[in-house]
Amino acid sequence: MRITVETSVAAPIDQVWRAYTTPADIVKWNAASDDWHTTRATVDLREGGAFSSRMEAKDGSMGFDFAGTYTTIVEHKLIEYAFGDRKAEVEFVPGPKGVVVRVVFDSEPTHSVEQQQGGWQAILDNFARYVAAKKTS
Repeated sequence: MRITVETSVAAPIDQVWRAYTTPADIVKWNAASDDWHTTRATVDLREGGAFSSRMEAKDGSMGFDFAGTYTTIVEHKLIEYAFGDRKAEVEFVPGPKGVVVRVVFDSEPTHSVEQQQGGWQAILDNFARYVAAKKTS
């Protein structure tokens, strides 16, 4: 099953793209809730390049690595990647009020569709808030 999440980011496409693909930015926005954080991220933004991020509970009780390989990169438009036996696409669609960022990904069997959609949506909403705050500072 495919799941879609999206958000609108009130910033120019170059700022949105950079924040989504730069490790120093990723560690600031890549969390679904305030009690989690990303402790490190790596990005080799090219087709065949690898990415990874380490997500951990702030209390140290648990953590996991999210990693994969980029399969398609169209600057300022599209990122496709594979992670395990799953795939995801991230679209960047400029509009009159900023950029719509849409992520479509393969679900996994461990968590409900609602949990997966909620978690990925929370991360994307966090991303939009981060970019908007960075733009104004």
